[in-house]
Amino acid sequence: MHEASTKAQTLIEALPYFQRYAGRSFVVKYGGNAMGDEDAEREFAEDVVLLKAVGINPVVVHGGGPQIGAMLKKLGVESTFVDGLRVTDKQTAEIAEMVLSGAINKALVSSIARAGGKAVGLSGKDGNLVTARKVERTTKDPESNIEKVLDLGFVGEPCAVDTAIIETATAAGMIPIIAPIGSGEDGHTYNINADTMAGALASALGAARLLLLTDVPGVLGKDGSLLTDLTPADIAALRADGTISGGMIPKLETCVDAVEAGCEAAVVLDGRVPHAMLLEFFTARGAGTLISAG
Repeated sequence: MHEASTKAQTLIEALPYFQRYAGRSFVVKYGGNAMGDEDAEREFAEDVVLLKAVGINPVVVHGGGPQIGAMLKKLGVESTFVDGLRVTDKQTAEIAEMVLSGAINKALVSSIARAGGKAVGLSGKDGNLVTARKVERTTKDPESNIEKVLDLGFVGEPCAVDTAIIETATAAGMIPIIAPIGSGEDGHTYNINADTMAGALASALGAARLLLLTDVPGVLGKDGSLLTDLTPADIAALRADGTISGGMIPKLETCVDAVEAGCEAAVVLDGRVPHAMLLEFFTARGAGTLISAG
């Protein structure tokens, strides 16, 4: 009886959140260490199916960098890196699309089905979901201090989003699983960073939440403690004093862009924690770092 009472209390605690988010969209970026781990992938699928069952519309955007790297190695295709960024030539772009829109995407669709849900695999190319433009980056020559343009090949970023296909799928009871691939107005296919793709979709959908699953508890302060609530101004200050650095910077830039463009809030949390999404959404305690307009 005690166990049953505890479960009942958990549901009562979650009730206000069920009511608040019913009919809203949650965009979830899934990737990193959780991908390829059968138990973690099963738990993720169960969480997503539960969100759909309680009236929320989850939209999943997945990554796949390690899997792309493994396939390139298997096929004997050498990768070139400039300032730590992979140069994506036409052959690499074709392999990336094969891995992302093929193996990874359909594996996640199957996981959702095994958890009792209905998912549809898409990429940004389907239904003109995401139109991409070529990413432009510059670097400074250390000797001359002159800036030069980096050509990263077929690496893109969203420049337009048409959410009609997502809205059609969710209205039909489907969970969209989206590979970060888009078509450019020039007719080329572009590989898009999954965080960036998720942020663009969250903005276009006016999502209640953008969730970036990572391999850290969230944004940490200088003393290692979890920073639970941040605003864009807080993030600017933390970046200026060096509290946040490295790979966390582009993630938080994505969160700020999404929040300032129509997403209600973004969350950075540890995807390695079992059912971390549910802890974040449906408990008063939360489980990561929430970024909101303030």
